[in-house]
Amino acid sequence: MQDATLQRILLIKEKFDSISLYLNERALRIWCATEVRNHNKEFGRGGSTTIQRATGISYPTIRAGLRELQDKKKLDAIKIRQSGGGRKKITDDYPDLLFDLDSLVEPLSRGDPESPLRWTCKSVRNLADELIIKGYDLSFRTVCDLLAELDYSLQSNKKTKEGMSHPDRNDQFNFINKEVKKFQRNSSPVISVDTKKKENIGEYKNSGKEYCPKGQPIKVKTHDFPDKKLGKAAPYGVYDVTKNIGWVSVGISHDTAEFAVNTIRTWWRKIGKAQYKKSKQLLITADCGGSNGYKVRLWK
Repeated sequence: MQDATLQRILLIKEKFDSISLYLNERALRIWCATEVRNHNKEFGRGGSTTIQRATGISYPTIRAGLRELQDKKKLDAIKIRQSGGGRKKITDDYPDLLFDLDSLVEPLSRGDPESPLRWTCKSVRNLADELIIKGYDLSFRTVCDLLAELDYSLQSNKKTKEGMSHPDRNDQFNFINKEVKKFQRNSSPVISVDTKKKENIGEYKNSGKEYCPKGQPIKVKTHDFPDKKLGKAAPYGVYDVTKNIGWVSVGISHDTAEFAVNTIRTWWRKIGKAQYKKSKQLLITADCGGSNGYKVRLWK
């Protein structure tokens, strides 16, 4: 390749690199076709080869741009291709593709309990592999687009199924609700109590982040084995339903009824007594497990 030709290619490549990011498909081929014309006028034949080497744009695209420049029927300014141009939708080639994909994602709703993906991960790659086995020619990226077209999205499990419930469950909660309102009308305290998740005492890994000097994170233990000397901390919470105020006591021995009662007593002395000076009764709501179980005599 002569030095003059190489210099022209490098000059055109420099212009192409500067402008190509701001051009759509149509403007890019028109720009290439214009450069071909200018080259042919100034240097003679060989413009298409020079532009192709400088830009990497294919010869068919450059020729399409030249035809558009010569065409008397100009394309609308807002259009990039002629009507009907461009790659056809994959669903035009495979009319049953959406139905087969939907059957893989939701087999029971489509009457196919023997679907190969009934009990496995429904990733886009697994779905693409199953569709390829069925005779479709596609990629997992295409599966992503088709799932969006079918109004599917990535979602985690949602806890909504409670299983068996007592036949008088609603009556029980209605009774509790009436009692709470009665106490509130009389300006008497209503609290909800429960033991929270126990935590190991010591320098252990916790989720989340906090600001520290750069390169100096807080160092914690590699493993989460409990320290035999320090043990675990058991937080016991008291929530004032009316005032929307909470109190937490942390114990370092065991979650016992004695600990629960002492927490309520501490809450009353520190907060409750000042908030409900004239009250002579207290309504406590709690679940039926652990330190405040309904069978625990010390708690009652």
